[in-house]
Amino acid sequence: MSILKFTNVNKGYGQGLSRTEVLKDINLEVAESEFVAILGFSGTGKTTLINLIAGLETPDHGAVTFKGQGITGPGPERGLVFQSYSLMPWLTVKGNVSLAVDTVFPKLSKAERAEKALHYIKMVGLGHAVDRRPAELSGGMRQRVAVARALAMNPEVLLLDEPLSALDALTRANLADEIEAIWEADKKTCVLITNDVDEAILLADRIIPLNPDGTLGEAFTVNIPRPRDRTEMNHHDGFKRLRAEVTNYLMDVGIEAKVEGTKQLPDVTPIHGVPTAVAQAQDGLIEHRFLDFSQLHKVYPTPKGPLTVVEDFDLKINKGEFISLIGHSGCGKSTVLTMAAGLNEISKGAIKLDGRHVEGADPERAVVFQSPNLFPWLTAKENVAIGVDKVYPRASQAERQDVVEYYLERVGLVDSMDKDAASLSNGMKQRVGIARAFALSPKLLLLDEPFGMLDSLTRWELQEVLMEVWSRTKVTTICVTHDVDEAILLADRVVMMTNGPRATIGKITNVDLPRPRTRKALLEHPDYYAYRQEVLDFLEEYEHGAKPTPKPKPKAIAAE
Repeated sequence: MSILKFTNVNKGYGQGLSRTEVLKDINLEVAESEFVAILGFSGTGKTTLINLIAGLETPDHGAVTFKGQGITGPGPERGLVFQSYSLMPWLTVKGNVSLAVDTVFPKLSKAERAEKALHYIKMVGLGHAVDRRPAELSGGMRQRVAVARALAMNPEVLLLDEPLSALDALTRANLADEIEAIWEADKKTCVLITNDVDEAILLADRIIPLNPDGTLGEAFTVNIPRPRDRTEMNHHDGFKRLRAEVTNYLMDVGIEAKVEGTKQLPDVTPIHGVPTAVAQAQDGLIEHRFLDFSQLHKVYPTPKGPLTVVEDFDLKINKGEFISLIGHSGCGKSTVLTMAAGLNEISKGAIKLDGRHVEGADPERAVVFQSPNLFPWLTAKENVAIGVDKVYPRASQAERQDVVEYYLERVGLVDSMDKDAASLSNGMKQRVGIARAFALSPKLLLLDEPFGMLDSLTRWELQEVLMEVWSRTKVTTICVTHDVDEAILLADRVVMMTNGPRATIGKITNVDLPRPRTRKALLEHPDYYAYRQEVLDFLEEYEHGAKPTPKPKPKAIAAE
């Protein structure tokens, strides 16, 4: 029996020529006790759709009904958990949850309301934190409070608007498991908005894509037995098949070729602070051990004495190699990267690039951070030109302009070159950051979780962009990431770091998969999930800050 129903629903914003149609001809039925995931890219109208169910917005045409009655506004039978926590900062965990209970159940006695609030706080694993305020909680704990508050209203439908997207990968996985356990216990009807394919498969009975044009795609039924263990699913044929089907669909409808190759890259030589005679003498000589980390240490002074964050980091990288550096938060990945960039002093050991010691920042080592750090008042073109003008001083203005436009075209910004950075989306800003880095023609490209602030599907898109541009330049690259799929997709080798302090290399996996790579092709490759499991096993061993018994250190040699 349907509990929620959309009939020919349309919703848009604005008037006249500035009007944007967000949702078009939405027809959808959700059965009682069903768990439905609405999956799509940012800006496709997912939040608008769930706001229509919550009664926070009304359709322009068509009808949204709950149990056959038109939805005209919010109601306690529809509990909503937002992406942001929206907690009262002056109230404790118990106070925040009690606020909902007191509003919905005013006729219950004070003791009964307190018991109900405590029941749901314990259900989300926060029984030990009832008297803490939001400022004393982690992001994951705050989101648990939001879930408990929604559940405490005892809604018939639980609406989850990307409730996990602001959390780190480990917290996100743990909270997703808790949401599934809660759903199994109460069998409430759930509608989840997400951009994460794995999350949708783990939680939902049905996955319904929301296309970029605002229409619904054909639903995917998830016929995988519950409870679904995310580790076991790496070996489950049904999971792998469904993952490939959903991914291929989203790639086909959402990621289209945006590159228009009108510009040719001029034949100009960058100047990176290396004397011309030295550069010519070294030209073509160093291929192996092009980048050499030798017994690298980083020690910070603290009131309690020296703290060794990274020790004995020993890695040799060949010219043109792509390395993914992965490990849990706090393991020193970014510390290694910033030392390679010359932005962080080396305590002990050495880093050599192309036969020369790394000392201080230099455009020969281009860095793309998680946040692109653009000048907001400058256009995309002007942001890229700042570096290009510095490293191509002998090129003509027209040649430098061609370099700028060539790389902006490569990252799909043909129509946005002259827009101010402040007016660009986060994904577009990061495209500018990538273009700026490649335009420097660096000897070494350093990527510090470059897609970490983006939603899953935008991340896919920019990974494709990165691979396309990298395949043209073959610049030696290190990418810090916490995303296992990203690490394997991009890299020739995945270097895994142990937990800090005293973090070091724990394992290195050679990724022998054909290039050029696409996400579609990788999901269908017979060895892909074996590589994935190898990395997952390592990360699981070091989960929750554990420091397993040290193993023999891997040989610090470059790949043949």
